[in-house]
Amino acid sequence: MKRYCSPLLSGLLVLSPLLLCMPEAVAQDGASASSGKPPITILYDARFETHDPGPEHPEQAHRVSAIVERLQQPSWQPLLRWPAFAAATRADLLRVHSAAYLDLLDAEQAHVHAGERRLLSTGDTVISPHSVAVATLASGAGMAGVDAIMSQPSATAFALVRPPGHHATRERGMGFCLINHIAVAARYAQQRYAIQRILIIDIDVHHGNGTQAIFEADNSVFYFSAHQHPLYPGSGRPSEQGIGAGLGYTMNVDVHPGSNEQVLLHALAQQLAPAMQQFRPQLVLVSAGLDAHAGDRLGALQYTDAGYSNIATRIKQLAETYAQGRMLWLLEGGYVPVQNANAVEAILSALLR
Repeated sequence: MKRYCSPLLSGLLVLSPLLLCMPEAVAQDGASASSGKPPITILYDARFETHDPGPEHPEQAHRVSAIVERLQQPSWQPLLRWPAFAAATRADLLRVHSAAYLDLLDAEQAHVHAGERRLLSTGDTVISPHSVAVATLASGAGMAGVDAIMSQPSATAFALVRPPGHHATRERGMGFCLINHIAVAARYAQQRYAIQRILIIDIDVHHGNGTQAIFEADNSVFYFSAHQHPLYPGSGRPSEQGIGAGLGYTMNVDVHPGSNEQVLLHALAQQLAPAMQQFRPQLVLVSAGLDAHAGDRLGALQYTDAGYSNIATRIKQLAETYAQGRMLWLLEGGYVPVQNANAVEAILSALLR
């Protein structure tokens, strides 16, 4: 199948071979193999680093590459696999975004020359020469994660992508986001694998307004978000529960500034888990924002590494109960590189137990 290339993607794909996908590493004799569990699939491409919003911008390449550097340590290699993947096609993106918006992205990207940066006309998102191509590749990573967990080389996949995606609506990029990767992954799972019920859990410090808007009238996707309030973008009140056929399939939880992960853990156990007894998801997707971590640049919550481990354990329990353990985690925010690496290690360790 021909993959969708914005005008910039063709040029990006001929960069140095050093910028190709990470080599695949499959469990052979490590803890994963000895326990009988398949390795976790990691979706990462060094070309993600070519999106450059500027030296003072919080959404820096190192926020993701620091995670990759940690996971390249010898102790992790037997537990992980790093398959190659392609960019999403235009048809893939059209399941989520309008043709007019994709055309706008390409048109605005075409006017950004080497060394330049511009603000996307639809919102507070900087684009540099390769940004649209990188975002399209990131959506491809999410789709490849769906393939991995549905074809069972892994029960779990983690897409280490940038720029993030959960603020992007059908018609608008905003909040550092150009394309809504988790929405693209959900629609792909429905189209390719006939998945009828998908649960999206958003643990980012910010509400995923774009994801909610895309699915708010859809009863095949249940969207759950626990996020700091008040905070950008200002949406996600508990009264927002979906519309039309989707009424009752959106659940929002306010987390007050200074709170730790206990509010989220309580909501997962006491609000989401009972709702899932009726919804019974066949696939679990996680918008894995790490910016609720204590000390993050853009939030005021106090999540800990142990907290992220406990969150992962709770989500894993839901996936094992209803979805044969099938989970795709997809990176959203998180703006302190070492904290991101610590949190991902804690999450993966919990998922491997």
